[in-house]
Amino acid sequence: MLLSNPKTWDRAETRSEAAPCWTEATHGTAMPASATEAGVELAFEEQIGAMWCRFRFAGRPNFSAPLLGALRSFREGLRAEPEGRVRYVVYGSTEPGVFNLGGDLALFCRAIRLRDRAALEAYATACIDECWANHTSLSLPLLTIALVQGNALGGGFEAALSSNMIVAERSARFGLPEVMFNLFPGMGAFSFLSRRITPALAERMITGGRTYTAEELHEMGIVDVLAEDGCGEDAVRDFIARNDRRHASLRAIHQARRRVNPLTYSELADIVGLWVDTAMGLGEQDLRTMERLVSAQDRRQSRQTRAIPQSLRAAA
Repeated sequence: MLLSNPKTWDRAETRSEAAPCWTEATHGTAMPASATEAGVELAFEEQIGAMWCRFRFAGRPNFSAPLLGALRSFREGLRAEPEGRVRYVVYGSTEPGVFNLGGDLALFCRAIRLRDRAALEAYATACIDECWANHTSLSLPLLTIALVQGNALGGGFEAALSSNMIVAERSARFGLPEVMFNLFPGMGAFSFLSRRITPALAERMITGGRTYTAEELHEMGIVDVLAEDGCGEDAVRDFIARNDRRHASLRAIHQARRRVNPLTYSELADIVGLWVDTAMGLGEQDLRTMERLVSAQDRRQSRQTRAIPQSLRAAA
């Protein structure tokens, strides 16, 4: 099903420009405006009050600086909407088989070798800014939903965890591989996991470095809705249809959860400081392991690009 009013939003739309309002129809197709710029692809489904926000990657399917900037622009622009019109924000991906593979490992390696602590701090802070906003429902009367249709690794898993709820297709895979290169997930994994499961189990997941199926995480209570493959969007719509009359109570429940087991921005920021300290201490062997993962992402992206018909690549 093609959603109504698809739109792309990239870094070119800055904070200084007038905030866009989706009350007027936008035009175009689901094809990204540019295949070379990371951003987000937006579509508003008015009948259910859902804003679909899909990551659009340029190159590696991770949280690049341009993608983080696009997400910030999106949530700032959302404030121009009449209150109550957007009742759900659903995050997903335009990349087949991938929700998000996490942090920009190439940036990490570069900054560590250059001893550029400020670059790591700036990047990590941009990440927790988005996680914090997502966790707090963008400070708007809405619910945030992560729709995971593929791999959510490292920061991609953290991003999903920061949502009010997670809908995942059965073939989706989740993992925190940072221990492979002597690091840990520092942009919210421990904070968000330990508020869904016990801290001991959260630590075991982080230190184990293994990949989990959507079904395993559903049994643990981390994934809220388990959908069959190819049915993730329908599962989101079904959830909204069944619960929309309880929208106010669901929002209140999430607010109560945050009050009973509060998470502060300063907690996330403190852990970022620990993450930067640890990253700056990585050795050359750890960095080479990180670079091998970058190469693996590049090979995957190359295979994916070759699978797209030439006519579509030219149109993009």
